[in-house]
Amino acid sequence: MRLWVLAIGSKMPTWVEAGIAEYTARMPPQLRVEWRALPLARRGRSGDPVRWRREEGERILAATPDGAERVALEVAGKRLDSEALAQRIDTWFAGGRDVALWIGGPDGLDPALQPDWRWSLSPLTLAHPVVR
Repeated sequence: MRLWVLAIGSKMPTWVEAGIAEYTARMPPQLRVEWRALPLARRGRSGDPVRWRREEGERILAATPDGAERVALEVAGKRLDSEALAQRIDTWFAGGRDVALWIGGPDGLDPALQPDWRWSLSPLTLAHPVVR
């Protein structure tokens, strides 16, 4: 199974990259993790977050592999404890589909995106590097 982490945003600080490398190396060999940073929409003086989210949503969809289960990381998603997350991962393995995790930009995800499932890491607003 392949897990695609599709995140809107630029290059992360060294400490985030080190954490990503460490946890990716800890994954079992049957789970290949692919990290892809997708560019932020160009922010202008007009301040149009609806347009920015739409453009970023289009980038996320274009990067999502065909047939992958689409999981949006959102505050309003379902919160899981460790046991429930392990069960969810087992379900993904059993289903045989790749999984794409969608991480929005600073303005969130485009509401028009249609994920298969919505997951909340926390009710807190987390800094983008911490989510990755």
